[in-house]
Amino acid sequence: MIASKLPNVGTTIFTTMSQLAAETGAINLSQGFPDFDGPLALREAVARHVLGGHNQYAPMTGLPALREQVATKVRTLYGRSVDADREVTITPGATQAIFCAIQALIRPGDEVIVFDPCYDSYEPSVQLAGGVCVHQQLSLPSFAIDWQRLADAITPRTRMIVLNTPHNPSGALLERSDLDRLAELIRERDIYLLSDEVYEHLVFDGREHASVLRHDELYQRAVVISSFGKTYHVTGWKTGYVVAPPALSAELRKVHQYVSFTGVTPLQWALAEFMAAHPEHLSELPGFYQAKRDLFCDLLAGSRFSFTRAAGTYFQLVDYSTIRPDLNDVAMAEWLTREHGVASIPISVFYQQAPQDLRLIRFCFAKREETLRQAAERLCAI
Repeated sequence: MIASKLPNVGTTIFTTMSQLAAETGAINLSQGFPDFDGPLALREAVARHVLGGHNQYAPMTGLPALREQVATKVRTLYGRSVDADREVTITPGATQAIFCAIQALIRPGDEVIVFDPCYDSYEPSVQLAGGVCVHQQLSLPSFAIDWQRLADAITPRTRMIVLNTPHNPSGALLERSDLDRLAELIRERDIYLLSDEVYEHLVFDGREHASVLRHDELYQRAVVISSFGKTYHVTGWKTGYVVAPPALSAELRKVHQYVSFTGVTPLQWALAEFMAAHPEHLSELPGFYQAKRDLFCDLLAGSRFSFTRAAGTYFQLVDYSTIRPDLNDVAMAEWLTREHGVASIPISVFYQQAPQDLRLIRFCFAKREETLRQAAERLCAI
């Protein structure tokens, strides 16, 4: 009998629902990936660099040209000058970056505060480092931080707080005032921040992404993580990056070099080339995804689902209380997939202990217009 280091971890809900969608022929709005390709120029660049011989190891910290592009982006968008050599690290995906940051900074017995509903990779990473996750529920229906509860949760053992904005699964955003309040709360404490900002460019209705990179005080103790896959519609490339002060970057790199050493070289060359040639992609992205959100929500307006339009990410939560209040959200997601041909994600799986009356499921709208129309037609027929 194997004594598992992660005894409570099984197959993720994302794998389960995507498999069920494939088995039943349902439209898959569950797992968070587009059903369209990234920019043609970016894909052509990969082929060119593969054929051009860029197929051996990149430097452990990432291709210099790509790190420079990230530094340029951070300076342009967030007003922070970072050293591409000492503060930017390219990783094989944001999830790997999260894992390496937690392994580098968390020691046995350390407490890590996470906000439920939260991304499912945080807790296993903490457990493998010997730490303990302290779960704090975001306030419903706004998914805002309860500051008094957070203050009460901080102990002398608290070593890290994990932020996620724009927030998966809710689409909620932190504001600059939230970051200021957090800075005040932890100013005299030895607490690190892990800021998961993989949906940084998917912010709608003219609102601004409140990145920790904008905040002088918080950045000094932060590891900020983002994703090329989310930004350039190429989630299968599994390429992300970390921006952190030199001392924190050095510790993260000690772990990163023994987990994967480096990312895929021709992908890094292609991303560096595309970012330099097409900076407009980042400014166009909010409008691109807001149009998809608005189309999907407009189509669902005649349904029996209720919802508030997501402020960010490419996920939309809907409340199904008036349709099948007798079903919990896991059962509802399965019922929708099997009986109505649309796959979703239940929200309770993002909680340590979800509220019993939670009746929310998550749809991904990073899909072609035809896909969204077909899905909405089925959902409106319920």
